Amino acid sequence: MTIKERITTKLNGALAPATLEVIDESHQHAGHMLHPGGVEPRGETHFRIKIVAAAFAGKSRLERHRLINALAAEEIKAGVHALAIEAKAPGET
Repeated sequence: MTIKERITTKLNGALAPATLEVIDESHQHAGHMLHPGGVEPRGETHFRIKIVAAAFAGKSRLERHRLINALAAEEIKAGVHALAIEAKAPGET
């Protein structure tokens, strides 16, 4: 299973979103520095997540991001370098 598929599965399972897009943008970041002294390997490292879920109702932007980061913690620890997150509750624009 790819990292994109794992993130998608976790978000679907935990948040039951009305809509979800997990977009792999890694190709746009090839060669960026991952950590001091290391060059980022090619692969699944950068993602954009667009999600609408009732679970976000009443939560701040920071709380929404923390929730998604916690769900993707294993993938982040394994080498996902960046998540661009657009998290909304139903009815938000």
